[in-house]
Amino acid sequence: MSAAQDFLKRRAVDIQAAGRYSLASRYDGHGKRRQFACRTTRISPFQMLVAAPVLGPIGERVISHFGELGHLEGFISDFMAGGFLVELKATKNQRRQLTNKLEWIEARAKDATIVDVRQQERIIPEDPHTTLLFGDGTALTCFVIDASPSGVAVSADIDVEIGTRLAVGRSVGHIVRQFDEGFAVKFDELVDPGHIEQAIKPTSELRLAAAVPHNDNAVCYLD
Repeated sequence: MSAAQDFLKRRAVDIQAAGRYSLASRYDGHGKRRQFACRTTRISPFQMLVAAPVLGPIGERVISHFGELGHLEGFISDFMAGGFLVELKATKNQRRQLTNKLEWIEARAKDATIVDVRQQERIIPEDPHTTLLFGDGTALTCFVIDASPSGVAVSADIDVEIGTRLAVGRSVGHIVRQFDEGFAVKFDELVDPGHIEQAIKPTSELRLAAAVPHNDNAVCYLD
């Protein structure tokens, strides 16, 4: 049994908390640690499972931040599909504080009167992993932070420029904004709110046109 499988059987809190993280070995062109978006789906005062776009080797140091959970640091001890297990490094007092936060979050999750208004406006996909397709035929796995009928925010191990044309799964658009963990893509056409997850889901049936005139990075599909 792997460490991740063993963790699934231990006492922990199942939550969907969005955050950001950095790996000790990943730096940008300015020598700063690169940050990526992520999501923790299960956490205890000692370990947490993280769905992420970029993995590191076993033993890699991970520095993360998850909103109300705050700063969490540790090292990768195992892998799972689309992410990894982190052994949390903390003092006795820090673990006690984390335990209190988790107990409060777990109790709040059972209160049906509490509604997250922002999540009603934007969708947090059940499967956060999809594919970016660029005009030159390059395909790259990315992590979807959230999505709406007009666009999507993603995190990926790539430097991009505003205005770059691409497809996120099946939906074509262009990059309109950059932020520390990734960038935002605006779709060319609004997506039906009930079909957003399907629209950004990767598919092997679609290919990018390789012939792009001049410096135009426009994206189109070939049947």
